[in-house]
Amino acid sequence: MTGTVVDSLYLYPVKGCAGIEFTAAHAATTGLVAADVADREWMVIDSDGRFLTQRELPRFALIRPRIDGDGLWLDAPGASPLAVDRSAVAPSRAVVVWRSHVRGIDAGDEAARWLSACLEREVRLVRFDRSVVRACNPQFVGTSGAHTYFADGYPLLVVGAASLADLNARLAARGEPALPMDRFRPSLVVAGLDAFAEDHVDTFTIGDVVLRAVKPCIRCHVTTIDQATSAVGIEPLRTLGEYRMREDFAGIAFGVNAIVVREGSLARGAPVDVDWRF
Repeated sequence: MTGTVVDSLYLYPVKGCAGIEFTAAHAATTGLVAADVADREWMVIDSDGRFLTQRELPRFALIRPRIDGDGLWLDAPGASPLAVDRSAVAPSRAVVVWRSHVRGIDAGDEAARWLSACLEREVRLVRFDRSVVRACNPQFVGTSGAHTYFADGYPLLVVGAASLADLNARLAARGEPALPMDRFRPSLVVAGLDAFAEDHVDTFTIGDVVLRAVKPCIRCHVTTIDQATSAVGIEPLRTLGEYRMREDFAGIAFGVNAIVVREGSLARGAPVDVDWRF
């Protein structure tokens, strides 16, 4: 499609926390990588080793990762910045993300204390143990070998900019304020497609990179959390539920999950070639 381009790129170093916008990133099999930091490479867990996110603790939205030089830092209101030691060596432990039983490397007591204070709950921070491969659901990725770190299930989430514009027009019609894209936590935003045209895409080709759309993204109540304040509301699920319900997936769809068929570099403004499913 002529005029279709990469609008923005986002990476989420710590699952559940705020994202970082980049002008360029590498599309790896596991997801985006920028400044040597991988998407969802880190995860917060409870005492049983099970993952926690904004679903349980909306205050996650207030924790903002940043990259300073070659270091990963976490900032939060009322707290001194935390330097996350990406080279820390610790015993690998069993952790759970959804139905995946994988392993994580503990980030240490200082990180645990800092996050526990910010989230008002006893937690620990772990880094994905790359000695274990977390395969994506073969029902949707087939024999591609697609795998990821601590993402919900797939390496990338792609959203069309026009889809958000369509939603915001509907919200305006009922007197609701417009919502920013950060409510939907995409990896890649594409401009130049019609609203919800991403539903029908087979592959996105961006330079050397090939991404394959494999499954609609079914949205949860995290979309109702204001990412600037952590306040919880009712939109956009109320409005999306009126026209974006997917009965075959028993939920509300917004954006598409994608796997990386061919790795390479992505940059804002890069042309996107689209192959359709119909």
